[in-house]
Amino acid sequence: MNDLVNYSIPAFVILIAAEVAITAWQQRDHYEAKDSASSITMGIGSVIVGFVGKAFALAAYTLVYQFRLFTIDMAQVWPWIVLFFAEDFSYYWFHRISHGSRWFWASHVVHHSSQKYNLSTAVRQTWTGTITGSFIFWLWLPLIGFSPLAIMTMQSISLLYQFWIHTELINRFPAPIEWVFNTPSHHRVHHGSDLTYLDKNHAGVLIIWDRLFGTFEPEQHRPTYGLTKNVGSYNPVKIAFHEWEDIARDLRHAGSLRNALGYLFGPPGWSHDGSRKTTKELRQLSVNNDQVSMALQNDRLETKP
Repeated sequence: MNDLVNYSIPAFVILIAAEVAITAWQQRDHYEAKDSASSITMGIGSVIVGFVGKAFALAAYTLVYQFRLFTIDMAQVWPWIVLFFAEDFSYYWFHRISHGSRWFWASHVVHHSSQKYNLSTAVRQTWTGTITGSFIFWLWLPLIGFSPLAIMTMQSISLLYQFWIHTELINRFPAPIEWVFNTPSHHRVHHGSDLTYLDKNHAGVLIIWDRLFGTFEPEQHRPTYGLTKNVGSYNPVKIAFHEWEDIARDLRHAGSLRNALGYLFGPPGWSHDGSRKTTKELRQLSVNNDQVSMALQNDRLETKP
Protein backbone atom coordinates (compact mmCIF):
# COMPACT_ATOMS: atom_id res chain seq x y z
CA MET A 1 0.00 0.00 0.00
CA ASN A 2 1.49 3.32 -1.06
CA ASP A 3 1.69 5.96 1.66
CA LEU A 4 2.19 9.55 0.59
CA VAL A 5 3.27 10.57 4.09
CA ASN A 6 6.15 8.07 4.21
CA TYR A 7 7.30 9.13 0.75
CA SER A 8 7.35 12.72 2.01
CA ILE A 9 9.73 12.07 4.93
CA PRO A 10 12.82 13.36 3.03
CA ALA A 11 10.95 16.62 2.32
CA PHE A 12 10.03 16.87 6.02
CA VAL A 13 13.70 16.55 6.98
CA ILE A 14 14.78 19.22 4.49
CA LEU A 15 12.05 21.65 5.58
CA ILE A 16 12.78 21.15 9.29
CA ALA A 17 16.49 21.77 8.65
CA ALA A 18 15.63 24.91 6.70
CA GLU A 19 13.41 26.21 9.49
CA VAL A 20 16.13 25.51 12.07
CA ALA A 21 18.60 27.52 9.98
CA ILE A 22 16.20 30.43 9.48
CA THR A 23 15.22 30.65 13.15
CA ALA A 24 18.88 30.46 14.21
CA TRP A 25 19.74 33.27 11.77
CA GLN A 26 16.83 35.34 13.09
CA GLN A 27 17.81 34.47 16.69
CA ARG A 28 14.34 33.20 17.58
CA ASP A 29 13.59 30.68 20.32
CA HIS A 30 11.40 28.39 18.22
CA TYR A 31 13.64 25.33 18.58
CA GLU A 32 15.17 23.49 21.52
CA ALA A 33 17.47 20.55 20.72
CA LYS A 34 16.11 18.04 23.25
CA ASP A 35 12.51 18.91 22.44
CA SER A 36 13.05 18.49 18.69
CA ALA A 37 14.91 15.21 19.25
CA SER A 38 11.92 13.94 21.22
CA SER A 39 9.51 15.03 18.48
CA ILE A 40 11.54 13.35 15.74
CA THR A 41 11.87 10.16 17.79
CA MET A 42 8.10 10.15 18.32
CA GLY A 43 7.68 10.58 14.56
CA ILE A 44 9.96 7.66 13.75
CA GLY A 45 8.12 5.47 16.24
CA SER A 46 4.80 6.53 14.77
CA VAL A 47 5.91 5.53 11.27
CA ILE A 48 6.98 2.09 12.51
CA VAL A 49 3.79 1.48 14.51
CA GLY A 50 1.80 3.02 11.65
CA PHE A 51 2.49 0.08 9.35
CA VAL A 52 0.36 -2.08 11.63
CA GLY A 53 -2.16 0.66 12.34
CA LYS A 54 -2.78 1.49 8.70
CA ALA A 55 -3.09 -2.17 7.80
CA PHE A 56 -5.70 -2.55 10.55
CA ALA A 57 -7.59 0.52 9.37
CA LEU A 58 -7.48 -0.69 5.77
CA ALA A 59 -8.88 -4.05 6.88
CA ALA A 60 -11.72 -2.31 8.72
CA TYR A 61 -12.52 -0.07 5.74
CA THR A 62 -12.41 -3.07 3.40
CA LEU A 63 -14.77 -5.05 5.63
CA VAL A 64 -17.30 -2.21 5.76
CA TYR A 65 -16.90 -1.64 2.01
CA GLN A 66 -18.31 -5.12 1.40
CA PHE A 67 -21.64 -3.79 2.72
CA ARG A 68 -21.52 -0.47 0.85
CA LEU A 69 -24.76 1.23 -0.09
CA PHE A 70 -23.40 2.46 -3.42
CA THR A 71 -20.39 1.88 -5.62
CA ILE A 72 -18.66 5.18 -6.36
CA ASP A 73 -16.48 5.32 -9.46
CA MET A 74 -13.23 6.93 -8.31
CA ALA A 75 -12.06 7.21 -11.92
CA GLN A 76 -14.14 10.39 -12.16
CA VAL A 77 -13.21 13.80 -10.73
CA TRP A 78 -16.35 14.61 -8.73
CA PRO A 79 -16.00 11.71 -6.24
CA TRP A 80 -12.55 12.98 -5.24
CA ILE A 81 -13.97 16.46 -4.63
CA VAL A 82 -16.78 15.03 -2.50
CA LEU A 83 -14.33 12.74 -0.70
CA PHE A 84 -12.08 15.69 0.10
CA PHE A 85 -14.89 17.46 1.98
CA ALA A 86 -16.19 14.24 3.56
CA GLU A 87 -12.75 13.21 4.82
CA ASP A 88 -12.03 16.69 6.16
CA PHE A 89 -15.41 16.73 7.92
CA SER A 90 -14.58 13.33 9.47
CA TYR A 91 -11.17 14.58 10.57
CA TYR A 92 -12.73 17.59 12.27
CA TRP A 93 -14.99 15.40 14.41
CA PHE A 94 -12.22 12.90 15.14
CA HIS A 95 -9.98 15.78 16.22
CA ARG A 96 -12.68 17.52 18.26
CA ILE A 97 -13.67 14.34 20.08
CA SER A 98 -9.97 13.57 20.66
CA HIS A 99 -9.98 16.71 22.82
CA GLY A 100 -13.30 15.87 24.44
CA SER A 101 -12.85 12.22 25.40
CA ARG A 102 -9.91 11.07 27.50
CA TRP A 103 -9.82 7.70 25.71
CA PHE A 104 -8.82 9.41 22.47
CA TRP A 105 -6.96 12.25 24.21
CA ALA A 106 -4.53 9.75 25.77
CA SER A 107 -3.11 9.20 22.28
CA HIS A 108 -3.60 12.68 20.86
CA VAL A 109 -2.03 14.44 23.86
CA VAL A 110 1.37 13.40 22.50
CA HIS A 111 1.02 15.87 19.65
CA HIS A 112 0.32 18.71 22.10
CA SER A 113 3.07 17.89 24.57
CA SER A 114 5.79 20.09 23.07
CA GLN A 115 6.24 23.56 24.51
CA LYS A 116 7.65 24.66 21.18
CA TYR A 117 5.81 25.19 17.93
CA ASN A 118 7.75 24.35 14.80
CA LEU A 119 7.87 21.86 11.95
CA SER A 120 9.42 19.19 14.17
CA THR A 121 6.31 19.45 16.38
CA ALA A 122 4.28 18.31 13.37
CA VAL A 123 5.98 14.90 13.43
CA ARG A 124 5.45 14.41 17.18
CA GLN A 125 2.80 11.75 16.72
CA THR A 126 1.18 9.06 18.83
CA TRP A 127 2.29 5.46 19.11
CA THR A 128 -1.06 4.27 20.49
CA GLY A 129 -3.63 5.66 18.06
CA THR A 130 -4.44 2.21 16.68
CA ILE A 131 -5.62 0.79 20.00
CA THR A 132 -8.12 3.63 20.51
CA GLY A 133 -9.96 2.77 17.30
CA SER A 134 -9.66 6.26 15.81
CA PHE A 135 -10.45 4.82 12.36
CA ILE A 136 -14.12 4.54 13.37
CA PHE A 137 -14.64 8.21 12.50
CA TRP A 138 -14.06 7.37 8.85
CA LEU A 139 -16.07 4.12 8.66
CA TRP A 140 -19.09 5.87 7.17
CA LEU A 141 -17.08 6.64 4.02
CA PRO A 142 -16.62 3.04 2.81
CA LEU A 143 -20.21 2.35 3.86
CA ILE A 144 -21.53 4.92 1.37
CA GLY A 145 -19.23 3.61 -1.34
CA PHE A 146 -15.80 5.30 -1.29
CA SER A 147 -13.02 2.80 -1.84
CA PRO A 148 -10.70 2.11 1.14
CA LEU A 149 -7.55 3.08 -0.78
CA ALA A 150 -9.11 6.35 -1.90
CA ILE A 151 -10.04 7.17 1.71
CA MET A 152 -6.53 6.47 2.97
CA THR A 153 -5.03 8.50 0.15
CA MET A 154 -7.17 11.46 1.13
CA GLN A 155 -6.19 11.01 4.78
CA SER A 156 -2.54 11.16 3.74
CA ILE A 157 -3.16 14.35 1.75
CA SER A 158 -4.76 15.91 4.83
CA LEU A 159 -1.77 14.99 7.01
CA LEU A 160 0.64 16.37 4.42
CA TYR A 161 -1.25 19.65 4.41
CA GLN A 162 -1.12 19.85 8.18
CA PHE A 163 2.67 19.52 8.31
CA TRP A 164 3.51 22.99 7.02
CA ILE A 165 1.08 24.87 9.28
CA HIS A 166 3.22 24.00 12.33
CA THR A 167 5.37 27.11 12.09
CA GLU A 168 5.74 30.57 13.59
CA LEU A 169 7.63 31.88 10.56
CA ILE A 170 4.37 32.56 8.70
CA ASN A 171 2.13 35.20 10.24
CA ARG A 172 -1.16 35.50 8.36
CA PHE A 173 -2.46 35.11 4.82
CA PRO A 174 -5.00 37.37 3.10
CA ALA A 175 -8.41 37.30 4.80
CA PRO A 176 -10.20 35.05 2.23
CA ILE A 177 -7.58 32.32 2.75
CA GLU A 178 -7.70 32.69 6.53
CA TRP A 179 -11.50 32.44 6.44
CA VAL A 180 -11.60 29.16 4.50
CA PHE A 181 -8.38 27.25 5.21
CA ASN A 182 -6.54 26.06 8.28
CA THR A 183 -3.40 28.19 8.49
CA PRO A 184 -0.39 28.53 10.79
CA SER A 185 -2.22 31.31 12.66
CA HIS A 186 -5.30 29.13 13.27
CA HIS A 187 -3.28 26.08 14.24
CA ARG A 188 -1.05 28.01 16.62
CA VAL A 189 -4.23 28.74 18.56
CA HIS A 190 -5.02 25.03 18.63
CA HIS A 191 -1.65 24.28 20.24
CA GLY A 192 -2.05 26.97 22.89
CA SER A 193 -2.61 26.06 26.53
CA ASP A 194 -4.15 29.46 27.27
CA LEU A 195 -7.73 29.11 28.54
CA THR A 196 -9.06 31.17 25.62
CA TYR A 197 -7.37 28.85 23.14
CA LEU A 198 -8.09 25.45 24.74
CA ASP A 199 -10.03 23.03 22.50
CA LYS A 200 -10.32 25.46 19.60
CA ASN A 201 -9.60 25.22 15.85
CA HIS A 202 -9.80 21.47 15.27
CA ALA A 203 -9.63 21.81 11.49
CA GLY A 204 -7.60 19.59 9.21
CA VAL A 205 -7.54 21.50 5.93
CA LEU A 206 -10.69 23.67 6.10
CA ILE A 207 -11.31 25.99 9.04
CA ILE A 208 -14.93 26.33 7.93
CA TRP A 209 -15.94 23.41 10.17
CA ASP A 210 -14.79 25.29 13.28
CA ARG A 211 -16.68 28.37 12.13
CA LEU A 212 -19.83 26.31 11.51
CA PHE A 213 -19.73 24.33 14.76
CA GLY A 214 -18.64 27.05 17.17
CA THR A 215 -15.06 26.02 17.92
CA PHE A 216 -13.23 28.79 16.05
CA GLU A 217 -10.96 31.20 17.89
CA PRO A 218 -8.78 33.81 16.13
CA GLU A 219 -5.17 34.31 17.16
CA GLN A 220 -5.05 37.37 19.42
CA HIS A 221 -1.63 36.86 20.98
CA ARG A 222 1.22 34.40 20.81
CA PRO A 223 0.03 31.20 22.49
CA THR A 224 1.66 29.52 25.45
CA TYR A 225 2.42 26.17 23.85
CA GLY A 226 2.12 22.81 25.54
CA LEU A 227 -0.35 21.37 28.04
CA THR A 228 -2.07 22.88 31.06
CA LYS A 229 0.12 20.43 32.99
CA ASN A 230 3.24 19.68 30.99
CA VAL A 231 4.92 16.27 30.89
CA GLY A 232 8.24 17.63 32.18
CA SER A 233 10.29 15.04 30.30
CA TYR A 234 11.99 14.61 26.95
CA ASN A 235 11.84 10.82 27.25
CA PRO A 236 9.83 9.55 24.24
CA VAL A 237 8.46 6.59 26.21
CA LYS A 238 7.20 8.94 28.93
CA ILE A 239 5.70 11.25 26.31
CA ALA A 240 3.98 8.35 24.55
CA PHE A 241 2.43 6.71 27.61
CA HIS A 242 2.15 9.32 30.39
CA GLU A 243 -1.60 9.86 29.96
CA TRP A 244 -2.27 6.12 29.84
CA GLU A 245 -0.35 5.81 33.10
CA ASP A 246 -2.46 8.57 34.64
CA ILE A 247 -5.65 6.86 33.45
CA ALA A 248 -4.53 3.57 35.02
CA ARG A 249 -3.86 5.37 38.32
CA ASP A 250 -7.27 7.05 38.25
CA LEU A 251 -9.01 3.76 37.48
CA ARG A 252 -7.35 2.11 40.48
CA HIS A 253 -8.83 4.78 42.74
CA ALA A 254 -12.13 5.29 40.91
CA GLY A 255 -14.24 3.60 43.59
CA SER A 256 -17.14 2.80 41.27
CA LEU A 257 -17.94 1.76 37.73
CA ARG A 258 -19.49 5.15 37.03
CA ASN A 259 -16.34 6.95 38.12
CA ALA A 260 -14.18 4.53 36.14
CA LEU A 261 -16.15 5.25 32.97
CA GLY A 262 -15.80 8.97 33.65
CA TYR A 263 -12.03 8.70 33.95
CA LEU A 264 -11.82 6.57 30.82
CA PHE A 265 -14.26 8.27 28.45
CA GLY A 266 -15.10 11.60 30.07
CA PRO A 267 -13.43 14.85 29.06
CA PRO A 268 -9.78 15.39 30.01
CA GLY A 269 -9.59 16.94 33.46
CA TRP A 270 -12.77 15.25 34.71
CA SER A 271 -12.64 14.02 38.30
CA HIS A 272 -15.33 12.50 40.47
CA ASP A 273 -14.47 14.76 43.41
CA GLY A 274 -13.85 18.01 41.53
CA SER A 275 -10.13 17.98 42.34
CA ARG A 276 -9.37 18.57 38.67
CA LYS A 277 -11.22 20.66 36.13
CA THR A 278 -12.30 20.18 32.52
CA THR A 279 -11.93 22.97 30.00
CA LYS A 280 -15.64 23.75 30.32
CA GLU A 281 -15.37 23.92 34.11
CA LEU A 282 -12.27 26.12 33.93
CA ARG A 283 -14.08 28.53 31.62
CA GLN A 284 -17.11 28.66 33.89
CA LEU A 285 -14.87 29.27 36.88
CA SER A 286 -13.18 32.11 34.99
CA VAL A 287 -16.56 33.65 34.17
CA ASN A 288 -17.67 33.39 37.80
CA ASN A 289 -14.45 35.00 39.00
CA ASP A 290 -14.88 37.82 36.49
CA GLN A 291 -18.44 38.38 37.67
CA VAL A 292 -17.34 38.48 41.32
CA SER A 293 -14.55 40.93 40.47
CA MET A 294 -16.96 43.15 38.58
CA ALA A 295 -19.48 43.08 41.44
CA LEU A 296 -16.78 44.04 43.94
CA GLN A 297 -15.65 46.85 41.67
CA ASN A 298 -19.22 48.15 41.36
CA ASP A 299 -19.64 47.99 45.15
CA ARG A 300 -16.51 50.08 45.62
CA LEU A 301 -17.75 52.66 43.13
CA GLU A 302 -21.16 52.86 44.77
CA THR A 303 -19.72 53.26 48.29
CA LYS A 304 -17.33 56.08 47.37
CA PRO A 305 -18.32 59.37 49.09
